[in-house]
Amino acid sequence: MGQAIKGLGMIYKSPSEWRDAPQKKVLLFGMSGLGKTHVSNTLRDSGDWFHYSIDYRIGTRYMGEHIADNAKAEAMKVPFLRELLMTDSIYIGSNITFNNLAPLSTYLGKPGNSEKGGLPFDEYMRRQDQHRIAEEAALLDTVHFIDRAHDLYGYDHFVCDSGGSICEVVDPENPDDPIMSALAANTLLVWIKGSDAHTEELIRRFDRAPKPMYYQPEFLHARWSEYLSMTGQSEAEVDPNAFVRWTYAQALAHRQPRYEAMAKWGVTVCAEEVAGVKTAEDFETLIATALERS
Repeated sequence: MGQAIKGLGMIYKSPSEWRDAPQKKVLLFGMSGLGKTHVSNTLRDSGDWFHYSIDYRIGTRYMGEHIADNAKAEAMKVPFLRELLMTDSIYIGSNITFNNLAPLSTYLGKPGNSEKGGLPFDEYMRRQDQHRIAEEAALLDTVHFIDRAHDLYGYDHFVCDSGGSICEVVDPENPDDPIMSALAANTLLVWIKGSDAHTEELIRRFDRAPKPMYYQPEFLHARWSEYLSMTGQSEAEVDPNAFVRWTYAQALAHRQPRYEAMAKWGVTVCAEEVAGVKTAEDFETLIATALERS
């Protein structure tokens, strides 16, 4: 089935088709930290590419109000700020950017002890579901932004910088998956594949600064139950950072086969190759090489 999906899904079927295309449209996917945003920034800085960030779209269009309201709820606990808010004397909003997604991560949060910044597990899962809905919508907005970038701003070339959790909201084994079908019909899907050494480095990086992430609910429920059983702790006793650290390595293993299945819809490049991309021309050559390999 993989070959059928690949043949059906790729909008550029040869290096020459890619190089000669008047509009080059790609979607980058893979684990966070392997170069998606680095390449997207490089392409955008060339002046010829429109950069569409899925995480930015999620954090502004679809979850911006949730993020701002959460910040306001915290501010309302402080009498001085409460009075200013109630009289419309101050404004609270998130300053989310392509390179600073902290407002979105902070809102998603981590489950566990409230004194250590944790959320009740049910509230944590509610916010996870909000993210799922937002990510699905932001991915489906890709086609709209391709048209918008071309018709409104005059960009011929388009790069979609997807979030690491894209593999959690699509079914790449289903040739009729609505999100995968829409993306593959309008962009070349490019998997940035990491090595075992990259995985180990990502785990070390996460261990130093654990951050919230989105996962499939079945995966999270299973890990949460297992962690409570293993530690003998109650929900209110769990150290939020300890839980997400423990979960992260398992999450990477959970995601790997899903990325591999998604790669059947497009092409694969290695993180080492991506690290060498310094210009838009470098990227165009990299994709031509990947198409030749496929």
